[in-house]
Amino acid sequence: MSRPDLRADRGTVTAEIAVALPALVVLLMAAVAAIAVVTAQLRCVDAAREAARAAARGEPPAAVRDVARRAAPSGAGVTMASTGDRVSVVVSTDVRLLPGRGPSIRVEGNAVAAPEPGVAEGGP
Repeated sequence: MSRPDLRADRGTVTAEIAVALPALVVLLMAAVAAIAVVTAQLRCVDAAREAARAAARGEPPAAVRDVARRAAPSGAGVTMASTGDRVSVVVSTDVRLLPGRGPSIRVEGNAVAAPEPGVAEGGP
């Protein structure tokens, strides 16, 4: 029985790593981007909910926007509307998928609240 020639397989592991490593880097970047998007989405929802509660308590629009901006990701926009017996707040922001000037995804959170009893109608 003859022994196999191990010199013929020399370097194959290096070639396989060279092919697989960029794919792993892309996969890791996609996972980090997904985590950033989900985190921003949750922060927008929390900020909208807090702002809607503040508006339902009868706080002035400037205070409601301040509450939302404190809880929201930096650079988020806040939109408020009052329709009938409901107050709605939308908080939105763009999340960059790559550092710098890369592509971005727009995420938003919205919340609706009814004014508490005794709060004057009109609101924001």
